[in-house]
Amino acid sequence: MTSETSYRVLLVGAGFVNFGTPEGPWNHSKRLEKKLGPRLHVVGLVDPDRARAEAALAGKASSPHAASYANATIYASINEAAAQLDPSLTPHAIIVGAPPAFRGTLDSSKGYDMEVQLVKGFPKSALFLEKPVTTGSVDAAIQVGKYLEKEKMLVGIGYMLRYGQAQQLMKKILAENNCEVMMTSARHIFTYDWALKPAWWHKSIDGGPIVENGTHICDLSRFFGGEVDLNSMMAHSIEWYEKPGKLSKLQIDESKIPEDDRIPRFTSATWKYESGAIGHLEYGVSLINAEWTCEITVWADGFQLRLVDLFAGPTLYVKRPNSTKEEVHTFYDDDAYYNEMSAFIDTTETGDNKILSSYEDAARTYEMTLAIRTASENTRRPRSS
Repeated sequence: MTSETSYRVLLVGAGFVNFGTPEGPWNHSKRLEKKLGPRLHVVGLVDPDRARAEAALAGKASSPHAASYANATIYASINEAAAQLDPSLTPHAIIVGAPPAFRGTLDSSKGYDMEVQLVKGFPKSALFLEKPVTTGSVDAAIQVGKYLEKEKMLVGIGYMLRYGQAQQLMKKILAENNCEVMMTSARHIFTYDWALKPAWWHKSIDGGPIVENGTHICDLSRFFGGEVDLNSMMAHSIEWYEKPGKLSKLQIDESKIPEDDRIPRFTSATWKYESGAIGHLEYGVSLINAEWTCEITVWADGFQLRLVDLFAGPTLYVKRPNSTKEEVHTFYDDDAYYNEMSAFIDTTETGDNKILSSYEDAARTYEMTLAIRTASENTRRPRSS
């Protein structure tokens, strides 16, 4: 446990993940402020875009938590932060919101070995990394996970849906009744006119919507169903050039994106879990100026657990054996992002590990999302001339 009253944090990335997004509730700095209050001491902000970093800190300067950021130094790189930060300010935790394309490899030739840089520069700090762990090679990401374990780094990955109170209740009900999961069915429909980041619309940069965003509901499917038999994966997609794939409210100029790099609009996938259970996913880019649709249903012998509105007042509907009525459990004020950050910080301070997503486990979720994308690309209908 730390003896200091302050809790030192180094933020990596001055963008949406750490400071708030227009399309979703991501905002790690907000959860740090809520968890730590006046204890929060942001020692630095790493971002090669100095103007963006200055703007992010300027926004905090007029907030109720201004004191927590008052002495934060801007660094252009992790290596610069490691070289210049006073050892007395070594962070207890490093929160990484940098794009996954710059992470997930041990190869330093392109400078994308961010995890290695962090271990070498800050071997005593805990690491919180946003999902997905990479957009590169699965094998390389798995090797990074093994490296982090060998170096005994405390690492948490940002799969916050595992930490929701409703999800934890679902786990409890299944465990208490010795349930063997028979099937999971998940649905995530995205509000696309809020997606203003051009990289999101390039498969070659962010990996496509399943890899970048649908990864959360895929991870939650694994959380309940277990490991996926990737050889069983089957999927279909609606592509941008098909009639149902025409979008009316695009906020980016898709004509500037190479045709082969444009994202699909809907993806439907099915698979077998290694246990023998079945999994199903529907992911769509179709909502306009509306809350996302995000839900999952889990079936077991005699049980149906249906969780809806995962991002806005989650409600869990439970059907039990020999019951004609559904139990209804609503969690109006639950914040899975806060639960996740709170569990991570508690783990760093007490040593009692409350982290639900390890690096290697997160790499398996990434592998699953790539399998869905590949399966859907293999069944695409060719574009008519």
